[in-house]
Amino acid sequence: MDISTAYKQTVDYLYTTLPLFANKGKDAVKPGLENTRKLCKLLNEPQEQFKSIHIAGTNGKGSVSHMLAAILQEAGYKVGLYTSPHLVDFRERIRINGQPVSREWVVDFVEHLKPVTIETIQPSFFELTVAMAFAAFAAEKVDVAIIETGLGGRLDSTNVITPLLSVITNISYDHKDTLGDTLEKIAFEKAGIIKPQVPVVIGQQQNETERVFFEQAVHNQSTVYYADSMWDMVRVGQNARYQYFKAVHRARREMLDLSTDLLGTYQQYNLRTALAAVEVLVSRQEFNNLNIEKALAAFAKVKRLTGLRGRWEILQQQPLIITDVAHNAAGIQEVMKQWSYLDSSGKHIIVGFVRDKDVAEALSYFPKDALYYFCNAQTPRALPANELATIAATAGLQGTTYTSVQEALDAAKEKLGAEDALLITGSFFVVGEAMEHMMPEAVQSTFPFPGL
Repeated sequence: MDISTAYKQTVDYLYTTLPLFANKGKDAVKPGLENTRKLCKLLNEPQEQFKSIHIAGTNGKGSVSHMLAAILQEAGYKVGLYTSPHLVDFRERIRINGQPVSREWVVDFVEHLKPVTIETIQPSFFELTVAMAFAAFAAEKVDVAIIETGLGGRLDSTNVITPLLSVITNISYDHKDTLGDTLEKIAFEKAGIIKPQVPVVIGQQQNETERVFFEQAVHNQSTVYYADSMWDMVRVGQNARYQYFKAVHRARREMLDLSTDLLGTYQQYNLRTALAAVEVLVSRQEFNNLNIEKALAAFAKVKRLTGLRGRWEILQQQPLIITDVAHNAAGIQEVMKQWSYLDSSGKHIIVGFVRDKDVAEALSYFPKDALYYFCNAQTPRALPANELATIAATAGLQGTTYTSVQEALDAAKEKLGAEDALLITGSFFVVGEAMEHMMPEAVQSTFPFPGL
């Protein structure tokens, strides 16, 4: 059997055998760390064999994870990166210096564990992928791994590590049925990654959450650093490839020029958080080659160094086609601010959500003057397009329903004028399927996973 076939069969096995959040939502979540600890014990405690940085938050944790990975790569370190979910290929979740683990690695790992471990422990899909990432990073002897939480923090499968630094980007409403229905409750779950005497960077100060983080830090004798008290970001321009900022260090009154290949004005918050994290690491002398200059150099090539996709990503210039994986109200609000700045003849939006989001609130931030293509991705959690259209109509949004992302994309491309703009958003699944459909004509040459 060739490796492509074996890999497909292996991934299909994981999808169909293990409880998968993408399909079942909260029913796939197994609270507690017991299964992950069992897996790690069988794998000879791989999480103890490399340094790590742990990142949680409602929005921005994926971008900050990739930024820090890029910075440490630029400083000359071998860097593991674990993120979720993926857009096109499962291996996007586990990368080393920007390259995904091989198909062979995935196949061999699952075959090794399948006979006893998987069927005896019966882990969730996420628990197994966390263990797989830790095993890969240990086997490849990475200098440091950037570990992004999946859901929450306190009971998240990744929370078996003891990192050098914890980072919490921000807190807003998401997964309320699992994490809680107030910002304080959500913050408590995210604050679960704060470890004894391990410093923590908070990306955004909020009145509702500040006490939660402070109490958890005091309990753990951990120092808290607030990124927005350390750095100011002033956006000064953007073109098709980069956006430009003045980064101002509040204490030193030092102003630095910063450019990044990550578009979207909301990246200013993530840049600030990443700079604060770097400053803390430098002050603690964790990495001798690390400095702010390396960070500034890395920001300009985050996508090239790490393979990050789907964050205000331009897939095509004329007509303009943009994807963004914003999938909750706070994320959508930021994306729609950016969308409002675009000057185009006509504006089109392909949108789809999963069922467990506050769709009505998210839709309240969408402009009423766009032409909408309501769709649903091919996942059991998807909100059917007709239900989405009904909710959207209440918000004053008009458009047509489609039973798949591909149908919506085909219809939009037929209507797009040369000076029009199309945004594809609402869900990782929607963006991922749109990318797969467009790859032959727009993104295949730049996709960082050869052979797809």
